[in-house]
Amino acid sequence: MPPAAIIDAAPAAAPNGKQQSIVSSVKSVIAPSSSIADNSTSVPAWVKPDLTRLLRVEHLEGSFASRSISLVDLPAGAVFARITNPTPATCAYTSVQASKDLHIELNSDLVYINHSCNPTLIFDMPRWEVRVNPDRAEGLKAGEELTFFYPSTEWDMSQPFDCRCKESNCQGAISGAKTMPADVLSKYWLAPHIESLLKEQRSIESNGNGSKNSA
Repeated sequence: MPPAAIIDAAPAAAPNGKQQSIVSSVKSVIAPSSSIADNSTSVPAWVKPDLTRLLRVEHLEGSFASRSISLVDLPAGAVFARITNPTPATCAYTSVQASKDLHIELNSDLVYINHSCNPTLIFDMPRWEVRVNPDRAEGLKAGEELTFFYPSTEWDMSQPFDCRCKESNCQGAISGAKTMPADVLSKYWLAPHIESLLKEQRSIESNGNGSKNSA
């Protein structure tokens, strides 16, 4: 994902005229259309959605400066969009990690959903859905920037960066969940493959400490 958090340009002014809010009737709990095993290396084929009713992309001046703005109001946990046009890819700044061994290119305007340490969305990869952050009591409002917490899906990022989201809980350097403190990660929704990789990491560290202590 191109990290909007590292832009040098000031945010663009809001467009003239008031954006009419589109209120969704979708409930916050929706049965998934498919699921992905933690070790999957394939992606399901779904119908490509019309994202133009859900988000607006703003191309600002400067490197990595594009961002996306919500056009809809949704409650916490609601499905914002389904990931319907992905292709397997190598780990890159535009890719999303879908499982331990699978990275995808989104091939849609969802790629403009940038990083924030106080995200409005989550990427629920087992369900191939982008959903409103379930921990966000106020939900998602039209006009808000669409963001997610990169380490929630990315284990070891190909292009680390210094976050400038300016949130009170900004975590600074973002390089993936692999190098982030456990107490920080515990405050965020994490994809199952990240939870699994963290468990493996703790097990390796624990075994390593045990070997040293017994030596």
